[in-house]
Amino acid sequence: MNTTAPVDIYNSFFGFHERPFTLVPDPDFIFWSKTHRLAYTMLEYGVLTRSPITVVTGEIGAGKTTLLQHLLKTLPEDVVVGLISNAQGDRGELLQWVLHSLGVRFDPAASYVSLFQHLQDFLLETYANGRRVILIIDEAQNLNVNTLEELRMLTNINSNKDELVQLVLVGQPELRELILRPELKQFVQRVGSSFHLTAMNRDTVGAYVAHRLHVAGGTGREISDDALDMIHDLTGGVPRLVNQICDLGLVYAFSAEEHMVTKETIESVLGDGVFFGAASLNGGQANEA
Repeated sequence: MNTTAPVDIYNSFFGFHERPFTLVPDPDFIFWSKTHRLAYTMLEYGVLTRSPITVVTGEIGAGKTTLLQHLLKTLPEDVVVGLISNAQGDRGELLQWVLHSLGVRFDPAASYVSLFQHLQDFLLETYANGRRVILIIDEAQNLNVNTLEELRMLTNINSNKDELVQLVLVGQPELRELILRPELKQFVQRVGSSFHLTAMNRDTVGAYVAHRLHVAGGTGREISDDALDMIHDLTGGVPRLVNQICDLGLVYAFSAEEHMVTKETIESVLGDGVFFGAASLNGGQANEA
């Protein structure tokens, strides 16, 4: 069975060379809303100023991972990057995640002290070779007070005035709440750059949708204004949910041989119960940025 045929027909019908709305982060489709540009500027600021800790938070689907991928594409060659996604565990386990992300071989049975010394030796050697290390932790809201404190201790490793590792923590809003706990006062003092990525307002949703339609090869007007009003209300301006319902709207319009997604199209999507995103937003009430 050829599962790609429906997607090909969908694209041909609207004149797209690829689907404009997918759930997979794609830097080629990145849309620089004011909020996303500010978030990325703070990411860059943290990296360029060698901030010990940079924190970026936002709701699920707000575009954090897309920004991270764009950052990774623009880092200079003298940067060694360790990327950890969804790390969990307590003291010692996190250190193994760090060593693994940097491609450093280690004995899993080694003591915490040995692992820490192993990491410190790697950082010193990297620094001596004129390079620096950035450790990026995605889905960092899954960490706890102990592991965050362990990460802070890594920023104490230095050579003269230069710190040997920078931390970039990216996660959901719970991460911000976690960091602000009284036990993590020392951690907060090391945060040199931070930003909270909010949802898009109605105007931004319209610009975002038109941008993705254009990038895919469309006119940017395949989704009507009244449909966009409804899409914003249903999704609260969360990019991933906007992608999901716009994609479904295009499928329904294609099925009806209509070249524009209208409010009636979106109502049909909702009526058939195929869009589950609204249930995650307290009934789909809009959340203005």
